[in-house]
Amino acid sequence: MKLKAALASVALAGSIAAVSTPAMARDTISIVGSSTVYPFATVVAERFGRNTDFPTPRMESTGSGGGLSIFCQGIGTQHPDITNSSRPIKKSEFDLCKSNGVEEIVEVRIGSDGIVIAQSAQNEKLDLSLEQVFLALAKDVPDPSGAEKLVPNPYKKWSDISSELPDVAISVMGPPPTSGTRDAFVEIAMEGGCSKYPFIKAMSKNDFRAVCRSIREDGPFIDAGENDNLIVQRLSRDTGTYGIFGYSFLAENRNVIQAVTVDGVEPTQETIGSDQYPVARSLFFYVKKAHVGVVPGIQEYIAEFTSEGAWGDNGYMVDVGLIPMPRADRMEVAKRAKELTPMTAADF
Repeated sequence: MKLKAALASVALAGSIAAVSTPAMARDTISIVGSSTVYPFATVVAERFGRNTDFPTPRMESTGSGGGLSIFCQGIGTQHPDITNSSRPIKKSEFDLCKSNGVEEIVEVRIGSDGIVIAQSAQNEKLDLSLEQVFLALAKDVPDPSGAEKLVPNPYKKWSDISSELPDVAISVMGPPPTSGTRDAFVEIAMEGGCSKYPFIKAMSKNDFRAVCRSIREDGPFIDAGENDNLIVQRLSRDTGTYGIFGYSFLAENRNVIQAVTVDGVEPTQETIGSDQYPVARSLFFYVKKAHVGVVPGIQEYIAEFTSEGAWGDNGYMVDVGLIPMPRADRMEVAKRAKELTPMTAADF
């Protein structure tokens, strides 16, 4: 049995080498993906590089969708080993991986995060309903006359939506279409507000999503790219602009920005962890199992990420804004990660 295992390991390494460019052979873990998961993964990577004999992993912030697209291009050291994601992998992405020979993918859920709408700390506190968020940012909205039809978004100022909102132009900076934060925002916040309208809710699934997930392109929404720090910098000096990003960036910059409450709920570790906050989501990373044992340190990196000292209730990732999962969930995820249990089609 040991001989068979050894031969299998050699064969696997050989198959990867066959599709890898020798000049690109490496001993450093390559990670791409979500800008939201990036701060957590960076902290883990730095500790890992400092406290082990392995090099510090190389990290690139590409957005969740962009990272999964790169990750799924194939097996071999010219391709990344791990991709971070602020949403679950889609069935279409799983199928893309399969079609390119990425047969075994290990999913590791790392905790929770909230998507916040933030503003300058100099502003008066603002509360928005999910319906108001949808009306501010959707490409098409219900006719303000009350007719059950959609019209191009006519709202230019927040006060056009409600007299109780600021009498200033709608200006919201947010992530691009490749971002998992964008995916989660339109699915949770935009659909949540959109579903308040019965005639839209009664549409077919495809039509409902097309209406509810379409962001306006006439100016009030500004695509800020994958750099959430740029949004924070803009908000700190512009009281008329709002920004959309993960809770961790709010936690790190509370001296210059503050959160908008959503449906009366402040985003905090407690409200996000208990699902009270309306715009909460789970965070993940995905591992290419075929690269384990070929690129050194992958399994050890996974072990560090899933250790109680990192993601536990008092772990160091909490200090940068991660909302830990319940302990029982952490133990189950850690067990699957340690065993490198791959995903199957039944997971979708």
